[in-house]
Amino acid sequence: MKIVAKNKKAFFDYEILEKYEAGVVLSGSEVKSIRAGRVNLKDSFIKIIKAEAFLFHAHISHLQTTHAFFKPNERRERKLLLHRKEIDRLLGKISMEGLTLVPLVLYFNKRNKVKIEIALAKGKNLHDKRETLKRKILDREAQMALKNYK
Repeated sequence: MKIVAKNKKAFFDYEILEKYEAGVVLSGSEVKSIRAGRVNLKDSFIKIIKAEAFLFHAHISHLQTTHAFFKPNERRERKLLLHRKEIDRLLGKISMEGLTLVPLVLYFNKRNKVKIEIALAKGKNLHDKRETLKRKILDREAQMALKNYK
C-alpha cells in the first residue's frame, strides 16, 4: 500500500468513529497526477446524492505532459465506488446522528488501484482540539525524554 495523500486536518477537526475503503472513478491523466503526488485532500468532503457517494473539492492538479484539450477540472466531483449496503448504512448514520463523511487517506492498493479511506466522523469542539494538541505535545516530550535517556 503506497500512501499518496493524507488529510491531516480531518484528524484535528473530527473525531473518527468508523473507517471505510472506497474506489475512486478517475480519468487517465488524473491517475498519472496521483502517482506524481499532486493531490490535496485538505478541504474535501463527501456527500451522498441519489444513493451514490461523491467526493467534492479534492484537488488533483494536471500534469504538464497532458494535452490541454484533455485537461480535466482539478476540483470536480468524483464518484466513489461503495457497495449499496455501505451507502445505505452511511446515509442512515449521517441523517439520524448528524455525522459527516470525510476523506482521510488516498493510496494505491496492492493491485495498483486508487483507493480512498473515508471516515464517519463527529466534529470536535474547541476545547477538544486544545486537549488533542496538549496530548500531542506531551507525547512528543515523553518520546524525546526516552530517546535522550538511552
